[in-house]
Amino acid sequence: MSTAPVLPVIVIGAGPVGLAAAAHLTERGLTPLVLEAGSTAGAAVRAWAHVRLFSSWGEVVDPAAEKILAQTGWTRPDAAGYPTGGDWVEHYLRPLADALRDRVRYGARVTGVSKAGRDRVVDADRDAQPFVVHVEHSDGREERLLATAVIDASGTWALPSPAGGSGLPALGERAAADRVTYRVPDFSDPAVRARHAGRRTAVIGAGASAFTALAALAELARSQDGTRTKAVWVLRRGISGSTFGGGAADQLPARGALGLAAKAAVDDGHAEAVTGFRTEAFERAADGRLVLAAEDGRRLDPVDEVIVLTGFRPDLSFLSEVRLRLDERLQAPVALAPLIDPNQHSCGTVYPHGHRELSHPDSGIHLVGMKSYGRAPTFLAMTGYEQVRSVAAALAGDTDAADRVELVLPETGVCGGSGLFDSAATETAATGTSGAGTDGCCAPAAPLLSVSPTGRRSQ
Repeated sequence: MSTAPVLPVIVIGAGPVGLAAAAHLTERGLTPLVLEAGSTAGAAVRAWAHVRLFSSWGEVVDPAAEKILAQTGWTRPDAAGYPTGGDWVEHYLRPLADALRDRVRYGARVTGVSKAGRDRVVDADRDAQPFVVHVEHSDGREERLLATAVIDASGTWALPSPAGGSGLPALGERAAADRVTYRVPDFSDPAVRARHAGRRTAVIGAGASAFTALAALAELARSQDGTRTKAVWVLRRGISGSTFGGGAADQLPARGALGLAAKAAVDDGHAEAVTGFRTEAFERAADGRLVLAAEDGRRLDPVDEVIVLTGFRPDLSFLSEVRLRLDERLQAPVALAPLIDPNQHSCGTVYPHGHRELSHPDSGIHLVGMKSYGRAPTFLAMTGYEQVRSVAAALAGDTDAADRVELVLPETGVCGGSGLFDSAATETAATGTSGAGTDGCCAPAAPLLSVSPTGRRSQ
């Protein structure tokens, strides 16, 4: 009597959370199969190898993964140290992928997920069918795989958000691609350094990536070869209590330091803050440089380069044939969205969540890691590790363990929502006080500097 083969749990993405998912599945006696579109583990992380994490080694190593690595003689880095993206790959992600051996396949891009023999319309016997995953390999070969469950940990790196203030690319943004980047540049690269040294660069964005770019440009301006380097910090909102993060009140000190470094760049005159500027168009000056135009008619003086750091978006195109329940704003699972909504939350604390908040109408498919947050920012690796621990327990049938989710994230030191739009209640550029008050979730932020909106209006 023949028995049907045991189908794997397919994990999409060999990044930090995808590999952690494979480790937890292995620990539970399940068979993972990790499909990675890139040629190596942590391919997306390698793309920002030069950037230092604001989480320490102690916060970016998954417990189940560490158990697997320990069997190989791996030595854990100093828990108090702060790795770069490159360090994270070389000293953790690559060894972990190697330890998982043939459970990780590279050059395998997932192009579609569905239920075997059922498109998203068909109800009949749907829950009894395995998932079918279509894969395109780097050599052009296509493959059809079956799975008992699918964990999508593909992240959001491939889809950066545009500069346009309405969520769409600004007019002329695509045509200006020769002077625009959507990632934090590696200023240790001589060619990159030459593009910005002594020149004027616009940085669009208000998060940790923008802080990193502003601090790097300020450092370049202080260097011998970077004299006259200038940054123009383009903010869609005004300066408020949350603009520079929590400073010394942030329970992740390195994260707080990033905001203070951005503030120092402005204080020291290396960066000019332009507030309430929602980019509508990229125009070419007579000398080929770029002029940013706002929805309200303001135009900035020409810049040589633009760094757009406005966040990322999930790629849902290959999930069109499975039934997902996603929030209409954040594109995150509906039960998770209220906990991470940037209109309401800016603190680091997220209510404990696991497989139930990550579930969908098609049982057995989970979006985890950065992708589970949709368009919401402030995701931390430890969040993803706890997510996949809960999901793996649920898939193994251990509901008690799956429901016992404990997640306490470090506070950002910032109260209230993120201030997506200017409002009288939160806008305090000139007063240096927080509209959210001091009786909220966090300690008061660092003192504010007073910055007025700049840029000239068109005639």
